[in-house]
Amino acid sequence: MAEIITLETREAEHAIDITSEVLAVVSRSGIESGLCQVMVLHTTAAVVVNETADGNIGTDIVSALQAVIPTRNDWLHDLKDDNAHSHLKASILGPSELLPIEKGELLLGTWQGIWLLEFDGPRQRRVAVHIIPAHA
Repeated sequence: MAEIITLETREAEHAIDITSEVLAVVSRSGIESGLCQVMVLHTTAAVVVNETADGNIGTDIVSALQAVIPTRNDWLHDLKDDNAHSHLKASILGPSELLPIEKGELLLGTWQGIWLLEFDGPRQRRVAVHIIPAHA
């Protein structure tokens, strides 16, 4: 089973907690045990698992990457699209996470949630949530 979550990002770079949207897909699946893959379908955004109880973590992740990867740095890709920094940040974090499902729920730690990190917004983003049932 797969569903696509469509989101509108608001800023050039920011973090969005998508945990509730993913939990809803898992619930609708009816799967008791298996895996949930969450993958952003773009090359200038990323998906990570981290603390979502404090929204400052998402902001801090974006700020840390801005400090390490400057927007302007004579990136070769900027000659074509002027967004090389976005591709680099997304590549470091990665496009997906694979999460276990147990007893019909995502198996996350107490503070863990799922972030979509936008690095080339604002724009519409699509996130694929794929549910893979465990085999008996």
